Amino acid sequence: MANNELSNGMLFGNISGVPPAEVVVIGAGTVGEYATRSALGLGANVKVFDTSITRLRNLQVKVGRPLYTSTLQPKYLMKALRRCDVAIGALKGTNRAPVVVTEDMVEKMKNGAVIIDVSIDMGGCFETTEITSHDQPTKIKYGVIHYGVPNIPARYPKTASISISNIFTPYLLNMAESGGLENAIRFDSGLKNGLYFYRGILTNKAVADWFGLPYSDLNILLF
Repeated sequence: MANNELSNGMLFGNISGVPPAEVVVIGAGTVGEYATRSALGLGANVKVFDTSITRLRNLQVKVGRPLYTSTLQPKYLMKALRRCDVAIGALKGTNRAPVVVTEDMVEKMKNGAVIIDVSIDMGGCFETTEITSHDQPTKIKYGVIHYGVPNIPARYPKTASISISNIFTPYLLNMAESGGLENAIRFDSGLKNGLYFYRGILTNKAVADWFGLPYSDLNILLF
């Protein structure tokens, strides 16, 4: 499961006569959904936790099969973490990801378990997670392997570049058809909310608060 001396030697895969890997996914958004699909496709038993019942219901519908889901109740989360082989953090918050797995909870996980904190871009939802890199992707704490690379797709630049181009191209075409960035922002709330800088000025309050930087309201700059 991990190229490390602490690896528990488990292989994902639904092999007859072999108990499946236990996976915990924290967060039922887009990242959580695809993490769940991937784990299920590899034959793992998956348990999904989230603060929103609506997101959990939507995930069950999208997956199209019975699935263990639970709201973020510490008792049930701790029980799942103590048994799991892999824990995936995919929660996001307004300013930063909420820390829902404490250091004490990680300490009770079994040796050789793996934590993949995808939320590390927003600070991480595991208290023990630290930012790592592709050169040194893991750190070990309490016998648990922590993976905290902030930009996972950068490992596969060709695929990532094509994928992000497919996402950005419609926005660029829309800007051109709208007569420029300013007009596109006025009519596209999604583009407006995703804008961090405008003419070199920071316009995202969350980023400004996080790093202690000055910012200006985009609405004032536009109008």
